[in-house]
Amino acid sequence: MARRPALALIAHDAMKDEMVDFVRAHVARFLHCDLYATGTTGGRIQEALPELSVHRFKSGPLGGDQQIGAMIAENRLDGLVFFIDPLSPLPHDVDVKALTRLAVVYDIPMALNRRTAEYLIKAGLCDGSPVAGSAP
Repeated sequence: MARRPALALIAHDAMKDEMVDFVRAHVARFLHCDLYATGTTGGRIQEALPELSVHRFKSGPLGGDQQIGAMIAENRLDGLVFFIDPLSPLPHDVDVKALTRLAVVYDIPMALNRRTAEYLIKAGLCDGSPVAGSAP
């Protein structure tokens, strides 16, 4: 059964503005995706772009990273964009590593910075084409 592509969006605090700018630059494509995000990141995206529907999980350190990890493990995500801040200490570094591991194990594309995310989107994710699989 075909379904809309599902994409998760996560950004560390110092990268949230960059995530909003990225989503704004590709809003026409994101209208064709089911978007999932951790709490604050999703809130910032919805505030800036109310035309998008974003399913918000808990904040990353409060379990949102694990909720997105569960979606990966259940084969319910087609991609992950996680803008990390490499210059700040990461209090929940274990969660970041767990998401990275799951994305590799389940072979989903993952972008950790803007340039890679641009390639992912320009490669056709969220271009309006349905993907095979069960609905998220």
